[in-house]
Amino acid sequence: MARAGRPAGLATVSEFDPIAARYDELVARSIAFGGQEHEHYTRRKADALVDLASRQLGDPSRLRVLDVGCGIGLTDGMLAGRFGELHGVDLSESAVERAAAANRDVEYRSFDGARLPYDDDAFDLVFAICVVHHVDVSERVTFAMELGRVIRPGGIAAVFEHNPRNPLTRIAVSRCDFDEDVTLLGRRRASKLLRAGGLEPVDERFIIFLPFERRWSSALERRLKWLPLGAQYYVAARK
Repeated sequence: MARAGRPAGLATVSEFDPIAARYDELVARSIAFGGQEHEHYTRRKADALVDLASRQLGDPSRLRVLDVGCGIGLTDGMLAGRFGELHGVDLSESAVERAAAANRDVEYRSFDGARLPYDDDAFDLVFAICVVHHVDVSERVTFAMELGRVIRPGGIAAVFEHNPRNPLTRIAVSRCDFDEDVTLLGRRRASKLLRAGGLEPVDERFIIFLPFERRWSSALERRLKWLPLGAQYYVAARK
């Protein structure tokens, strides 16, 4: 997803249609030095999201959930069947078409970047994974407010982002063609952004400290959630 908050028809919207066809290739090239496939990191974020939902909202199978900036639906493929309803939305119609073909149980829509095509209070959980750094800084509060608009009272918005304090993350971002000229935001800034959007942060943690998963490493990462060195982080805020 690129430049959410801009009106439709700008170049930033059309730029992401051709990227959709090469998304896997571009991401794989940017993270190849880490020794893991993109699927590995996608699964870990999906698992973190389900864990967050369970702790903050209860049984995930009862939740109506929206993936904002779903891209070609890679994360959704690891979430389908774990939530009661899963929806996805993106600026790129090409990406949405690929996502829908890959994930038959997920409902997808495209949108113009200004207003999400859903009613107020429509979802229990709304999440955006590595989307906000593509939103113009001047438009990020509007974006956060739009996330909040479609969440029911008591619902949660979760923002996952690259951690700019992690040097390997910065290398990966610098090698990714569609991350050129983006402005990364740290965890504190993300928390302030959600507050500015009318939401109250309730959970913040750093994730993906190690490029592999073992039983012992998972336990270690849970203990390190406060340490600002994870490759990524999330901030969850309640409406």
